[in-house]
Amino acid sequence: MTATKRALIVRGGWAGHEPVAATDLFIPFLESSGFDVRIEDGPAVYADGELMAGIDLVVQCVTMSTIERDQARGLSRAVAAGTGLAGWHGGIADSYRDSADYVQLVGGVFACHPGKDPAERDDSERDNFIPHRVDIAAGDHPITAGIDSFDLVTEQYWVLSDEYNEVLATTTVAAQPWNEWSRPITSPAVWTRRWGQGRVFVATPGHSLDVLRTPQVRTLIERGLTWASR
Repeated sequence: MTATKRALIVRGGWAGHEPVAATDLFIPFLESSGFDVRIEDGPAVYADGELMAGIDLVVQCVTMSTIERDQARGLSRAVAAGTGLAGWHGGIADSYRDSADYVQLVGGVFACHPGKDPAERDDSERDNFIPHRVDIAAGDHPITAGIDSFDLVTEQYWVLSDEYNEVLATTTVAAQPWNEWSRPITSPAVWTRRWGQGRVFVATPGHSLDVLRTPQVRTLIERGLTWASR
């Protein structure tokens, strides 16, 4: 297929989320969907207004890390002008915590991932892998159409968010006797957000490659990428 659109993948940050392998997983899909793909290893490119004006979709995959004010504002302005923004898990929902501009653009920020009973932990990343359900909340949206609620055993994200999001799926964090919260809390697990002329898509599942390959997760992300694009 002849490329008709331009996708920018920005990846890096905490290595535990395998940003290179994770984004490489979706490059064939993007290319087969008509995107010419450019890859950058950090957010400096966001400050290049001329380049960003020609980008149809940004795939953000940088966990934690920092962003300069002109870079965050450049990304926000590009999205407001029609560039799409999409991502998954910590690559988008746990990025650039010190930037209020970025957090407002994305519409949610990681707060915690609850862990197992302390008596069952072994000081590995699997201490935070717990069974949980992703409940589809908007089955008539093009991103979620035909996908039923599904179960995962991986990190469950509790995110802080606002009512400007269109929530497509939720997940409910249980009240655990070894933690401080006393009742279950429901967080968005998949959402979209309009920003000026642009669209934002976020999916919180995606800690590891096996989760990204889960059919429901992969379908949600692939649909989210194309939905968000200009």
